[in-house]
Amino acid sequence: MARSNGGDLVVAPRKVPQVLLLSLLPISLWLIVRALITPALPLPALFSSLGVSILAGIVVTYVIPPLGPNFVRAGLKGRDLLKPKNEEFVPESIGLVCAAVYIMTIILFIPFLFSEAFTAKVASHHLEGLAGGEFPIQKLAVYLAAVLSLLIATLLGFLDDIFDIRWRHKLPIPLIGSIPILMVYFAEQGNTDVVMPIPLRRFFGQIIHLGPLYYLYMALLSTFTTNSINILAGINGCEVSQAFIIALSVTLNDVLYLPWSFHIPVPFLGADFVIGGVYGAGLAHGSKELVERHLLSLYLLLPLIGVCAGFMFHNWYPARAFPGDTLCYLTGMAFAVVGIVGHFSKTLLLFFMPQIFNFILSCPQLFGLVPCPRHRVPNVDNLTLLLHPSEANKDQPFPENLSRLSVLVLKILSYLRLTKLTVNPTTGSITSCTNLTILNVLLLVFGPTREESLTRRLIAVQICGSILAFGIRYGLAGLVYDGDRR
Repeated sequence: MARSNGGDLVVAPRKVPQVLLLSLLPISLWLIVRALITPALPLPALFSSLGVSILAGIVVTYVIPPLGPNFVRAGLKGRDLLKPKNEEFVPESIGLVCAAVYIMTIILFIPFLFSEAFTAKVASHHLEGLAGGEFPIQKLAVYLAAVLSLLIATLLGFLDDIFDIRWRHKLPIPLIGSIPILMVYFAEQGNTDVVMPIPLRRFFGQIIHLGPLYYLYMALLSTFTTNSINILAGINGCEVSQAFIIALSVTLNDVLYLPWSFHIPVPFLGADFVIGGVYGAGLAHGSKELVERHLLSLYLLLPLIGVCAGFMFHNWYPARAFPGDTLCYLTGMAFAVVGIVGHFSKTLLLFFMPQIFNFILSCPQLFGLVPCPRHRVPNVDNLTLLLHPSEANKDQPFPENLSRLSVLVLKILSYLRLTKLTVNPTTGSITSCTNLTILNVLLLVFGPTREESLTRRLIAVQICGSILAFGIRYGLAGLVYDGDRR
């Protein structure tokens, strides 16, 4: 426990082991230097991106402890609602530090991304400008538009942390951040056609041209990815672990498209076991544009993974820093950006299946059918530190006469064991229900548990969702789609 200059009690920062710096820093520098001194290395920018991503994670890990008291003095502080002794303040909106490091990283990475073009310019002695020749202006425009969208999302997220905007008003905010990347998508004549599943082609044809509706869909995608992480929150490590696993899953999906493979000889079978990109093994036979899109996605996601890993060290139970809405806005916009620039927005949504389920489950409270308290986090037993499902009538009493639709929805959810109803034994009317979130559902199904265990359960759900997403994308999709599924 520490005390800031303003007199507030601040939780003591978690000590960072020096072995982390001594082990990861040389690896990071080696990856960066190797890419610089070995131009013939396959995908040199990818090695550089991996190096700067590790470096970004190290920076976040080490700068959060000294910066935490500054946030408390500035009034960006909060008490942990699920701790019995919560008189200490925890630095809040530390997502701003993560966003600053992340955006600085992807900006500093720009020379590495276009190192081949710079090298070609120097070799040809044409240094009068970058507009001519073979410099990839379009690729630069897409990358800078992505940076601009992330900057806007960070600004709007930090404003939300300061002014505490109500969720009804914050829903359309991410639409503003998506405008730059959508304009670039329009300028490069991005595809707005949708391939229909085989069973529906007799009614709609093989391809449907959506036109402006497709841009509306992509704009709403940014709203969903941003707010879906934000509403599934409230326990230590919750938001950042979601973003971390989704980023890892999308990264793995990108890796499957890269032109890499190596062979492991199997003596008993007289053959080789091939490990490598599922589709990228033949760059000459495949689409170079396809590989470039997924590489660009990797360049944006790898630093995000590093930043999330660094922040998770301080946000894990017991949390020494809170992310605020800034981190949710940043990560959500990053996922929307890679889905748009990589042209795999539908695949991206598969990795958000837990968030989609949580959003659908929360709709009765979000849209006023059931009372929605300000905080829907579970309740903590101060003696055992076990978490229990929280009730929806925490801030306001349940209406005496619920509408028929509300009663029907609650009874269906109760039958599915997604909520627990409290019924007046005399009148038979519903007087309360547990809050409609995945966290409360996990407590209902598996019983009360400690906070760190509940976070692990949520992580397990997110991992299972990613495994199911890969099964649908590369397994079941082949049953209803034909041709090259890339």
